[in-house]
Amino acid sequence: MASSLVALLIFLFSGGGNLLSDPIAQGAESYFQSIAKNDIPLKRPRPGEWLYEHKEAGQNLAAYQQLPPFRPDSLKNTIYLQPVGRFTVLQWKALEATQEYLHIFFQRRVVLLPAVADTLVPPSARRKQQGQVQLLAPYLLDAYLKNRLPASGLALMAISAKDLYPRPDWNYVFGLASYPDRVGVTSIYRLQDQSLTTENYTRCLSRLVNISSHEIGHMFSLRHCTYAHCVMNGTNSLPETDTTPNRLCSECQRKLHWNFQYDNLRRLQELAAFFRRNELRRDYALTSQDLRKAL
Repeated sequence: MASSLVALLIFLFSGGGNLLSDPIAQGAESYFQSIAKNDIPLKRPRPGEWLYEHKEAGQNLAAYQQLPPFRPDSLKNTIYLQPVGRFTVLQWKALEATQEYLHIFFQRRVVLLPAVADTLVPPSARRKQQGQVQLLAPYLLDAYLKNRLPASGLALMAISAKDLYPRPDWNYVFGLASYPDRVGVTSIYRLQDQSLTTENYTRCLSRLVNISSHEIGHMFSLRHCTYAHCVMNGTNSLPETDTTPNRLCSECQRKLHWNFQYDNLRRLQELAAFFRRNELRRDYALTSQDLRKAL
């Protein structure tokens, strides 16, 4: 989601939310009104921040319904994660935690596929930068991923162990996505500050679940949130990404719930348990506040 990943694909949001022909059940609307009290409005953007450089109108529930967004059905009901490269035991632990998180976040089945060797990327689509091998992200997207979304796939997200770059004149990219094709690729390399250790594991996991849920959210037509602090906020850098919570604001939750029709309270309880178990303290505190409003 950070910097180059989101800069390549710009989406819009606008606050509010009038119900159209598919009204949300009264109990769900009561839930959204309750947790809306915990939304933190965005402040005026400062130079260098996403909204300072990108003037986005926004997307409310009515605008989301009119797109119309891609919706799960009895056949397409699974999100797939495709690791690319060799991962350490600790990195694989982060991938498994991300699989669990996305299952909770979207309330849909998530499959972590066996890793494939990054030798699938030819020499012409890789290079060395400051002593590190980088893979050409568009090659992974166009030559590999676009033809591999399973028939049951809602989305396919590749996660590379190696760093990525989008074209020769760019230093790096956090990832790349084709939202209409519902495929994307990101890299764990910079999210772990180049080397994953027990000391930075929690920070890396927070970033990985943030970027993965944000990008897959775009694949389901969720656009950038301009209303409140939200995982769907656009960001220009990893430090700005670190300021965004792993929480959908009440308006973005309305959109995802309208599309996926899950149990809001169960999702919230499962998120709280995940954050507590993985020591993501900021997100556990935010989810606990929502639980107190919702119960």
